Amino acid sequence: MVYIPTIDFYGYDDSDNEVISYLAGEVSSALTQSGFMKIKNLGITESQINKAFELSHWFFTQPESKKAQSAWGNATENFGFQGVGVEHLDPGKPADLKETFTMRDALHHDPDDVRWPSLTFRDGATEFYEACLQGAYRIQRVFACALATEPEFFVRSHRGENVTLRFLHYPSMKSPSMKTPLLGDSLVEQGQLGAGAHTDYGMITLLFQRDVGGLEVRDASGSWHAVTPENNAIIINTGDLMERWTNGRYRSTPHRVQPQLGKSDRYSIAMFVDPDTQTPVKVLDSCLAPGEQPRFPEVTAGEHVNERIKATHQ
Repeated sequence: MVYIPTIDFYGYDDSDNEVISYLAGEVSSALTQSGFMKIKNLGITESQINKAFELSHWFFTQPESKKAQSAWGNATENFGFQGVGVEHLDPGKPADLKETFTMRDALHHDPDDVRWPSLTFRDGATEFYEACLQGAYRIQRVFACALATEPEFFVRSHRGENVTLRFLHYPSMKSPSMKTPLLGDSLVEQGQLGAGAHTDYGMITLLFQRDVGGLEVRDASGSWHAVTPENNAIIINTGDLMERWTNGRYRSTPHRVQPQLGKSDRYSIAMFVDPDTQTPVKVLDSCLAPGEQPRFPEVTAGEHVNERIKATHQ
């Protein structure tokens, strides 16, 4: 079993060293063990979360012809709609059974882009993006304390260039039997998942989910464990670049999402907090013991993130 602790940021105050130090200990313990944690009271209101889910549900229930007007273009831009069966988060397995609306650098994206489904959608999504970004900055300041670097070290390199908000919809599989599940008129392939097994690419991910589960996390022995949805807590996990920064101390843990076989549709929202393109990512001095060598070579954030995105869209 993977234990994912819940950490309460209710008393967060970046001017209170005692509070930040306490949170740093809690966060570091969670991420060293599993690479996952749940956070409550991060400054993102329940009203904002509900509004974001309402926008997501509205968009994904539009006709296919309408959604296609918002079509995703390329990995560099990383903006727009992708239908079911387009992305392969595990490139070696069948395509994912999900559809998505991706918004990279939403605060600076062209507000007049015709791919915004509506003005209400644009304004609501960017408002939620801003709230999530501010919440991520709180976590980053706690990380800075835990890793003995200056408070704004991570904040400075996450201004939004590669920070990406993503609405996700996992449609239910209409199936007369579990042996022949159907999505519309198409058979689900053997081993096909809602989202294939993968690690996240950047620093951290904020995941919002409701009552319908499906997320699974792999432990160190290779076993998979379901993560129970908790409406009032945000699931946070560290990605590849945070693992590199910490020389493996904070794990980039593989995870996946099961298809919705005979269940209700699943909606979730992810905020991928990835560093700006030219950010150099190398192992922090505080994460090296005397005489210890870095396990990872230095890389720029953009180089790593773009290669990972392109690999999932072959």
